Amino acid sequence: MGILNWYVLRGFLVSFFMSIFILTFAMTGANLIKILDLISEGASAWAFVQFALYILPIMLTYTIPWAVMVGIMQVFGRLSADSEITAMRACGVSIMQIVSPVMLVTVLLSALCLYLQVELGPPLQGKARGLLRDAVLEKPQALFEPGRQINVQNTLIYINDKDPSGKFRGVDLYVLTGKNTYSQNVSAEYGEIAVDQERKILTFTMHNCMVSNKESGSSGAVNRFFTKKFDFAYDFGKGANSRELWVRPKHMNLKDLLGRIRMTRELNQDTTELEVELNQRIAFALSPISFLLLGLPLAIRTSRRETSVGLFLSVILAGGFFMSIVMCEVLTDLPRIYPQYLLWLPNIIFQTVGAYMICKISRR
Repeated sequence: MGILNWYVLRGFLVSFFMSIFILTFAMTGANLIKILDLISEGASAWAFVQFALYILPIMLTYTIPWAVMVGIMQVFGRLSADSEITAMRACGVSIMQIVSPVMLVTVLLSALCLYLQVELGPPLQGKARGLLRDAVLEKPQALFEPGRQINVQNTLIYINDKDPSGKFRGVDLYVLTGKNTYSQNVSAEYGEIAVDQERKILTFTMHNCMVSNKESGSSGAVNRFFTKKFDFAYDFGKGANSRELWVRPKHMNLKDLLGRIRMTRELNQDTTELEVELNQRIAFALSPISFLLLGLPLAIRTSRRETSVGLFLSVILAGGFFMSIVMCEVLTDLPRIYPQYLLWLPNIIFQTVGAYMICKISRR
């Protein structure tokens, strides 16, 4: 029996580690693009290594469950397609005996995900965010990227293009007064940036500008005039120092998050957002077990020709699982529907359906 268990477990572990390497590399690489943009502007290369290490624990909480699903579908799909499961059961080995070593590993992986989600990952994710901020402070001109809107000091800046000399072409600046309103618009032919690191002042100088000022009041008249030069100064040192020291719930460990919930309740304030964050972390951590229970019967039911279809289905199910939990974050503004409990539905559905299908297969 030990030889049989090791045979099944070895196949699962090989597939699992291959999958987790590919998935983690893909997901981490997508996030590293942010810091690579800053490095291309002259930020420290060491920031790249630090950022990768900081975001890795949170990436693993996504890729570990996904790798479990892929490993289950590949290994048990192959065993089913080669009639090895049928042969094992004909020798008196039950489905639970076949899958027991994989179940044990999956429970341990869920415990690891729980630790990464509630203790290690969130604070490191906060450090990664701070690292990006520090890199911007080192090279604030990296903020200004063609094709992207930049919002600094309630001022929205859009840059159309950047020429080889470093000048920005087609610049639009809006001084905001509300969510969809502005008091001044400056459209410039081109602009350039000067940074005073000592004083922590960034000056964006625009040339050949059309300035439009909106008058206050019901008339909303617009006064326009042309100027050859217009300066916008941003005190990025002051902006960084005045940032709110209140740590975001996403970057808290379990102890701090529970303390924030308790304090918020004592102030008679709504704790829905905090409870959603807490329940979301635990729900994510239990996803490997859900993927095991649902993926196992799907893999056993597939024939040789349908193995690729089953693998594709597992990817779709895993993506749908993650999306349904993440979508509950959008419902935090609707506390009456209890989004902190709704996000448990994917786990409940996956585990209930999977357990039912496993029992049905075991009785055959």
